[in-house]
Amino acid sequence: MDTRLKIAHVVHSFGIGGMEKGVATLIRHASDDMEHAVVCLTRSGDTVRQLPAGTEVIELGKEPGNSLHFVLRLAMALKSLHPNVVHTRNWAGTDGVLASRLAGIRSVVHSEHGFGGENPLGDSQKRIWIYRLLSILVKEYICVSEPLARWLLEIVRVRKPVSQIYNGIDIEYYKPRFDSSLRVELGIPPQSFVIGIIASLYPIKDHATLIGAFNKLRQTETDAYLVIVGEGAERERLEALSTEGVLFLGNRNDVPRILHALDVFVLCSLNEGISNTILEAMASGLPVIASNVGGNPDLVSDGITGWLFPAGNVEVLTDRLYAYLHSPDTRQMHGKRGRDAAVSRYNISSMVHGYETVWRRVAQKP
Repeated sequence: MDTRLKIAHVVHSFGIGGMEKGVATLIRHASDDMEHAVVCLTRSGDTVRQLPAGTEVIELGKEPGNSLHFVLRLAMALKSLHPNVVHTRNWAGTDGVLASRLAGIRSVVHSEHGFGGENPLGDSQKRIWIYRLLSILVKEYICVSEPLARWLLEIVRVRKPVSQIYNGIDIEYYKPRFDSSLRVELGIPPQSFVIGIIASLYPIKDHATLIGAFNKLRQTETDAYLVIVGEGAERERLEALSTEGVLFLGNRNDVPRILHALDVFVLCSLNEGISNTILEAMASGLPVIASNVGGNPDLVSDGITGWLFPAGNVEVLTDRLYAYLHSPDTRQMHGKRGRDAAVSRYNISSMVHGYETVWRRVAQKP
């Protein structure tokens, strides 16, 4: 008889993204007495390749909009999996909360990983009320950052246990090392100052502020380069804003190699949960400049492992870039401290233990 605890993860899709990478990491490092399945409301995607062989993945091909018929289909899919716990994620995954109850499954955990571009500040009153109503059907919540946990408790007022669990990072896969091969590939001189960002090209990531700051820097520092990794609807507009020295690489599957070619990592989002790319940069020994929003201050200690700046403020970001350019010692010191923090606070074993503790508790609740 199989005594493993089965977890069914309900996600919008399983393409490239921090949440998807986090789910794959959890499943890859799961305890032996855990079994996992992934239910994609729309389609799967590239991150499926990061799942262990044999992981069950279901695609339901949901069309845009809301449909009771689809919720019933989702309920049937969940019932067929016979899970001990259903774990839904973000706004898109809330269909899974109602579908679980229709399937007779009461052990539901819901996670918040960050607000999407259509509701960047989490202030949609319609969504807040829907979250509040659906909380009746949720046993426990997990958030990746303290601001998200406070949002659930103080704004949504879920009245259910909320655990805050940081994302974990593979500190052996992301290690400090300089690798000039990407610079050679891109035609960047070896002694240049290279700034990088890895983020989807959507308005919530606010690449325009970084490009504006870099353009000002490039006016006097012609050996500076900006490497932008990611794809999205904003690419054409951002390319039009860019001057010489800005390089768009699209989506890449060699993130460690890219990080090893950088001097500084930047993330300038208008809002953020807990950024996997910040954690990857820290683990790689890079100093990080991040907008002072969402979960970014949880990760970046201002003046210690990097710098925070007001979201959308081109002038302050430019000053921070200048400061790092002219102080290699500060870059090295902040990068080392960031690596130490990644090793001690954001390791995978702590993340897995946190999630599995919640799942075991919820599975036992009547």
